[in-house]
Amino acid sequence: MIKVKLLEYTPEPERVVAMAARLCYSATGAEELSERLSEEQVQKMVKKMVALGHASTIEHVSFTFGIEGVSRVLTHQLVRHRIASYDQQSQRYVAAHGFQYITPPTIEANPAAKERFDKLLVEIRSAYDDLVEMGIPKEDARYVLANAAETKILVTMNARTLLHFFNLRCCNRAQWEIRDMAYKMLAEVKKVAPTLFHNAGASCVNTGRCPEGELACGKFAEMMKLRED
Repeated sequence: MIKVKLLEYTPEPERVVAMAARLCYSATGAEELSERLSEEQVQKMVKKMVALGHASTIEHVSFTFGIEGVSRVLTHQLVRHRIASYDQQSQRYVAAHGFQYITPPTIEANPAAKERFDKLLVEIRSAYDDLVEMGIPKEDARYVLANAAETKILVTMNARTLLHFFNLRCCNRAQWEIRDMAYKMLAEVKKVAPTLFHNAGASCVNTGRCPEGELACGKFAEMMKLRED
């Protein structure tokens, strides 16, 4: 099961965004601006910046997540989001004896497929163990490991990158595992920056329109209800 925990984030992230926005149009220094902004002004300014797409102001706040229970399939997709920082559990230094693995729901729901899948993963575990016992370094023995192997990763993204990440990965057309993780990450950041991430999610939720054209999932009304909720 995917576990996502928001470990660290910029203190008072929405105030920082509002301060950055005000600084662009004021002769007053940043410290004084922060002290003068009321909570109501902060929320109003954050909403305005998101609506206007003045995205540089939201780059000043970042969020660090601890993520567990995901596959290498997921992390190969995740690191394509390049404006972010990643540190992943190493298969070179961490022994993979008896490694856990992620089973896709489609395989889980098919008894014959599940049996074949599990059999193969057991064989891979055994092959890895055999290679290590033969004196093969872990960094080379890992070549037999499957993409299904469970991994852990630390991820830091600024708010602008996160909003783009949610646009793509909360979409119904995103791969199921990274979509599940994206929704868990979104739930975490909404706890500490609810205004900033109020309309965050798939592009249709964020903008009110689907950009997928003929490839649309056909669930636009359902997705828009998420926005209302």
